Amino acid sequence: MRSVSDRITRDDIEKKIREIQGGIESDVGEAKALAVPAIVAIVLVLLGLAYAIGRRGGKKKSMILEIKSN
Repeated sequence: MRSVSDRITRDDIEKKIREIQGGIESDVGEAKALAVPAIVAIVLVLLGLAYAIGRRGGKKKSMILEIKSN
């Protein structure tokens, strides 16, 4: 059991909250540092796929017109 001298004060609570908040902020910073290159890589891959699919579709559906001259 806690004695009277071990009471939790407002300062103790604020100190603990700031300590937890500081840990969370550092974790968020690390996550952002990893997320940005990953997002860029995903976007580049999607653009490459869209380009490749568009080229293939264009070749597959394009009409060939032959003009014969006499």
